[in-house]
Amino acid sequence: MRRYETIFIADPDLQEGARKKLFQKFTNLLAQEGGLLVKFEDWGNRKLAYEIKKKSRGHYICMTYGGSGSVVNELERNFRLDEGIMKFMTILLEKSVNVKDLEDEIASGPEDKITSRQSDDDDSSDASDKDYDDDEDEDADDVEEEE
Repeated sequence: MRRYETIFIADPDLQEGARKKLFQKFTNLLAQEGGLLVKFEDWGNRKLAYEIKKKSRGHYICMTYGGSGSVVNELERNFRLDEGIMKFMTILLEKSVNVKDLEDEIASGPEDKITSRQSDDDDSSDASDKDYDDDEDEDADDVEEEE
């Protein structure tokens, strides 16, 4: 068995109920294909580095799980087919992991495998960009004064 991590970005405009149903669909699919869900983290809405499907924000999710290559193939096939998923990426964390070790990690982890982080809905990054632009204007004024 191998250990994988998949990060996917869901449409931020999905209603909370639809989003939970979507997440449940993928966790159920993982179990159906013989995978073991180790951790499911809801990172919340975040600003995207670039627009995807004409959206500047996305709802980030990180899944850590164990399984074979066929588990990953089936998950990714379903990500491609689902209109609620904007983007996804899967990486191989460990080539070989003992199933018992994964089960122990699941048992020793928090009772609720689904964890959430606070959303990045504040625009603090925009404020820092504004400060940067103001510094450029001041530098331009200094050049004009020297002439």
